[in-house]
Amino acid sequence: MLEDLLSGAWQSVVFGAVGVGLMAAGFLLVDLLTPGKLRELIWIRRNANAGLLLAANQLGVAAIVFTAILTSYHDFAKGLASTVLFGLIGLAIMALAFFVLDLLTPGKLGEVVCSDEPHPAARVSAATHFGAALIVCACIA
Repeated sequence: MLEDLLSGAWQSVVFGAVGVGLMAAGFLLVDLLTPGKLRELIWIRRNANAGLLLAANQLGVAAIVFTAILTSYHDFAKGLASTVLFGLIGLAIMALAFFVLDLLTPGKLGEVVCSDEPHPAARVSAATHFGAALIVCACIA
């Protein structure tokens, strides 16, 4: 019983570290997709548009990690591999969705998202990021 508890705790630490790493990669992805420094946009300029896009990205990555862990069928190695693989696939699909949305809309989406004025395109972009993550979640299950 104690062995199972320690094993579960260790697996939680490893999955947690992988999840945080994937969320950090999500932060870097949004930073690459938007002009300017994301840290400055959100924490200094208090840009709501950029904050919304990053929040949707982080929730999307967390949903992918959650789904991959939940469906790992108690096989730690398989669960860890699927978490990393599907997390990276999710990030790539979120980036693709951003680029496709940018092509379908007037102007440059990255610039609109970084605008200091609230813009409906930020909501659409955030929904696109989260929707892309949900598609990946469905593929895992």
